[in-house]
Amino acid sequence: MKDLSILVLYGSQREESNAKKLTQAALKGIPHQAIDLKDHTILPIDDRRHVPGGFLPVDDDYDTVIQEVLRHDTLIFSLPIYWYGIPGRMKNFIDRWSVSLRDSRFDFKEIMRRKTAYIIAVGGDNPRVKGLPLIQQFQYIFDFVGVTFAGYIIGQANRPGEIENDFRALAEVEQLNRILRQIVQE
Repeated sequence: MKDLSILVLYGSQREESNAKKLTQAALKGIPHQAIDLKDHTILPIDDRRHVPGGFLPVDDDYDTVIQEVLRHDTLIFSLPIYWYGIPGRMKNFIDRWSVSLRDSRFDFKEIMRRKTAYIIAVGGDNPRVKGLPLIQQFQYIFDFVGVTFAGYIIGQANRPGEIENDFRALAEVEQLNRILRQIVQE
């Protein structure tokens, strides 16, 4: 049996967001760990790549979160679509990968290239079309660091609980659940 470890990164500001509900349905009965980025302080990047001395240490929770990311095989990014893109808190986290690329404690790209990622996103304004730039942005990010992008689900909902009316997204998470179960049992 393969020892697959799954980490979910929740990027919503809402406690019971539609994206979180959809993700929880995808992972029903599957062991996983979750980090809710709203429970962590991750400051914006101070881009000092081209300044003598480079990046300065930042007193926040980024290092704790990235260490968890590095420990897991499969990553699920669960987020709302805010203004047709990645919400600020998750974007801050991903922007800080620039620091990890230069971290002498590990080879960030080498570790990341062994990972597989999924996106579960929910939006309210024709998200299956207008959310595609968000998916494409993640594709470019994953390509850059070498992560295998295994797929995405885009749900349509705005108000809390509305995701329960998106039967297409619910069917897609059932399929993802079967895929993840099969991988875990291999």
